[in-house]
Amino acid sequence: MTVNDITEILEDLAPLHYAEDFDNVGLLVGNPNQNVLGILVTLDTLENVVDEAIKKKCNLIVSFHPIIFKGLKKITGRSYVERVVMKAIANDISIYSMHTALDNSNIGVNAKICSMLGVQNPKILIPKKGTIKKLTTYVPKTNIEELKNALFNAGAGNIGNYSNCSFSTEGTGTFKAEKNANPVKGTIGAVHHEEEIQLSMTFLSQKEAQVIATLFKHHPYEEVAYEITTLENVNQNMGLGMIGELIEEMDEEEFFNHLKTKMNAQGIRHSAFLGKKIKRVAVLGGSGAFAISAAKASKADVFITADVKYHQFYEAENQFIIADIGHFETEQFTKNLLVDFLTKKIPNFAVTLSESITNPIKYF
Repeated sequence: MTVNDITEILEDLAPLHYAEDFDNVGLLVGNPNQNVLGILVTLDTLENVVDEAIKKKCNLIVSFHPIIFKGLKKITGRSYVERVVMKAIANDISIYSMHTALDNSNIGVNAKICSMLGVQNPKILIPKKGTIKKLTTYVPKTNIEELKNALFNAGAGNIGNYSNCSFSTEGTGTFKAEKNANPVKGTIGAVHHEEEIQLSMTFLSQKEAQVIATLFKHHPYEEVAYEITTLENVNQNMGLGMIGELIEEMDEEEFFNHLKTKMNAQGIRHSAFLGKKIKRVAVLGGSGAFAISAAKASKADVFITADVKYHQFYEAENQFIIADIGHFETEQFTKNLLVDFLTKKIPNFAVTLSESITNPIKYF
């Protein structure tokens, strides 16, 4: 299998199309056509991780965090980022990053946290906007079913928990084939009237190229009239953070012991206890303070995230508890998720969980 083959599999889990605009995801180092001998999965790609990949004969590193985040103007080995890139290139090792593409997946980072904590039926905390589009086209009545079914098979017509969704309006289309045309309907030089259907259906933006290619392939006309618009609908199956409920409510101290144990947290920074039971739990792996208001609006009893600043703890306003368990701690099990996913998709391939310690924060 090539690097490109592996990355296509990973995009089924976390399409890069849905990464945040500020992010740097995808293949960061390497040749997409290189044959892969083995895959090393890690949270961060540091020099010790590249050394581990060399030792274990893995020439593709699948990393959650991107090692290249800002543009590199020079690669001279003066920074840890430059040294990682140089060592990877020197040893023909490719590096692929997923980061916020996996954050936005409903089976990604935050789903893993919920699984670790026993949070049931989690829903997206901040659904992603701008990911649902609508195709509108015009097709002869005699060809409508063939085109609809082809588009459905290409992934169009899906919204939320529904599939094969479309809307049709009957009308009459007119056109005149000019000199160099090759009309399927009508004759050159004459205005033709055709009983047509205006067909509309939604699709996820990641499917746009596939949907358009299918439209051109199965539409009978030589020239296909169509339009694509972005809908205001939020995508309930994609976005940042999750919220769900524990099977049984817990006392605050009991829940925090549970949280500390399950997430291997060395310490928890949190807002004041409120003397209430914990039942409804919101989570957002990594730097998630921007979602405090969303967690509050969702009526969470506790919001688990990382990198919360001093004044942001005030935003709890004695309505719920904000718990900062550490950046690494919220994302540490992501590499286990990726190993499990790849092992199921390519069971006879060498997929290895990195043993390198990459957490830069130590506790005294």
